[in-house]
Amino acid sequence: MAGRRTDTRERIQQVALELFAERGYDKTSLQEVADRLEITRPALYYHFRTKEAILASIVDGLGDSIDELVGWAREQPSTVESRREILRRIAGLLENQWRPLFRFAQVNQGVMRDMPAGARLQTGVISMLSLLAVPGADAVRQFEARLAVFAVILGSVPFLFEMDLDESERARVALEVATKLISDE
Repeated sequence: MAGRRTDTRERIQQVALELFAERGYDKTSLQEVADRLEITRPALYYHFRTKEAILASIVDGLGDSIDELVGWAREQPSTVESRREILRRIAGLLENQWRPLFRFAQVNQGVMRDMPAGARLQTGVISMLSLLAVPGADAVRQFEARLAVFAVILGSVPFLFEMDLDESERARVALEVATKLISDE
């Protein structure tokens, strides 16, 4: 039974995020989320009482995955290959989980700024930015390391790049650029 409840919560989160992106967070109602899911409002309320609770749970999930990535990365040796693997993992998480929420956060910065979970997300992203910096590196190399993380993240935002690339190709190019930024060449 717990598996079904988790699946339903994940479906609610996914559909709500789609609607928030399509219609805007402020213009989306819980009724619209329930209608898209083809469930009743009481069934939706069983899992989430408010759209704020839905969004907070999505952001908390992202925060948890960032915390896991940062924890793992801090245990790795400071090598070029480790930094490349960190970038690959960030790109993989964008591909599998983060992309819709990062898009939402970019378009709805005011909503994210006003949420406690938004502050956690900001802290997590700042922690990620420092993962690729080589201790003792000069300011240019430290800046390049931070830009590498942004390159991977921004590669998932289609409206920033007027390029004739599909989503997966744009993500591949972004990872390649990011990898060049952290190389020792």
